[in-house]
Amino acid sequence: MMGGRVTAQHPDKSGTADPPHDGPLLRVEGLVVDLPRPDGAAGDTVRVVDGVSFDVPAGTTVGLIGESGSGKTMTALSVIGLLPDHATTGGELVWRGKNLLRPDTDWRRVRGHQISMIFQDPLAALNPSITIGRQVGEILRRAGRPRAEVRHAVIDLLDRAGVPDPERRMNSYPHEFSGGLRQRAMIALALAGSPSLLLADEPTTALDVTVQARILRLLRSIQREQGLAMLLVTHDLRVVAHVADEVVVMYAGRVAERGPAGAVLRRPAHPYTRALAASVPAVRTKTALADPLPGSPATPANRPSGCAFHPRCPLARDRCKAEVPQAREVAPGRWSACHFAEEVFTP
Repeated sequence: MMGGRVTAQHPDKSGTADPPHDGPLLRVEGLVVDLPRPDGAAGDTVRVVDGVSFDVPAGTTVGLIGESGSGKTMTALSVIGLLPDHATTGGELVWRGKNLLRPDTDWRRVRGHQISMIFQDPLAALNPSITIGRQVGEILRRAGRPRAEVRHAVIDLLDRAGVPDPERRMNSYPHEFSGGLRQRAMIALALAGSPSLLLADEPTTALDVTVQARILRLLRSIQREQGLAMLLVTHDLRVVAHVADEVVVMYAGRVAERGPAGAVLRRPAHPYTRALAASVPAVRTKTALADPLPGSPATPANRPSGCAFHPRCPLARDRCKAEVPQAREVAPGRWSACHFAEEVFTP
């Protein structure tokens, strides 16, 4: 049950294999997602993801960070084809050279087998009336695993995910697991289809600090061992600093900044990233005091004109209120969507 790098052949449930592909495993290019407004106004939509672009190279971890309502989860759900039925999309999601947003995409061959997801709330994601072992085993059977091998494979997956005494615990129901064990079961479920990309949506939010650290170490270990790529959705910069190679900072449905995680967190090139980093002392220095980010976050439904961050930005000027800034490269591999990025960024 080993996931492979971009050049590996991964059989899907129909027995075919993913062709080798050069370039990033996933390329998100100008992604847009529109949803009907919550008030139900006919013909009126909200652009919850607005022109988002980034790459996920094979074997790397990319962190999607930002406050609530920034569009992180909607971006991840787009990648795995789990948006609401009433959503409309645009742009490209290029997976192994093929745009997943084309109408002919067979999501059944992608979801769970090439791209898997660990959801924020495992108790809601797991079926309460079916044992953990049967749920993991169903994925294996659909992937074409011989029935005689399924039980041993389930035990192996649960063991890799850190579930103690997996031969016994596979017969347990989700409510019989603690929060940490349920998340480990979700990890086993996500790995069952031998994916190349793992999406993790706030995988440690509901756990206490000690269990969070264990789950993050487990994910990092599995990712390195199996050569998986991972797209990690979180609002916690400390998590990103611990596990991510690249980071994409989102605000009100748009990308504010992207680049190598360590460099972005140490030397931000966008006022929003700088404010986020300042609000978490451990991201900067052990002795710095927290400097809370003022104001309330903008959301796609109430996005200000121009740069959405301008009402909270200490550098805001008239241009920021009128003109949406375009992402530009301010240093090799460093991109910022700020009109005055040079005043923030120090190479």
